[in-house]
Amino acid sequence: QVQLMESGGGLVQTGGSLSLSCTASGSGFRLIAMGWYRQAHGQQRELVATLNAGGGTNYADFAKGRFTISGDYDRNTRYLQMNNLTPEDTALYYCNARYYIGFSHYDSWGQGTQVTVSS
Repeated sequence: QVQLMESGGGLVQTGGSLSLSCTASGSGFRLIAMGWYRQAHGQQRELVATLNAGGGTNYADFAKGRFTISGDYDRNTRYLQMNNLTPEDTALYYCNARYYIGFSHYDSWGQGTQVTVSS
């Protein structure tokens, strides 16, 4: 019921920056949290950062001090600013939204955007 439109990603050099954005759209939903997870080749998907409806943030250790998640609550849009990127950040980055429709909760995932950091 909720669709996620992601933008951003691309190829940058080590030390560079990228900004990701994600907008949730649909009908009758109430967001619990939105953020990003990433999946490197051959690895499990892992948390990058989330922003909950109350404004609380959750960052993976590797993201702390380098990545910042922010939100435009009126537009159900979230932004992830990624600075000082390293090759270890190379992965598919998936926007995620957790939300209620009525009394049921759901997850939606974006299509993923590739972040590649060259050395």
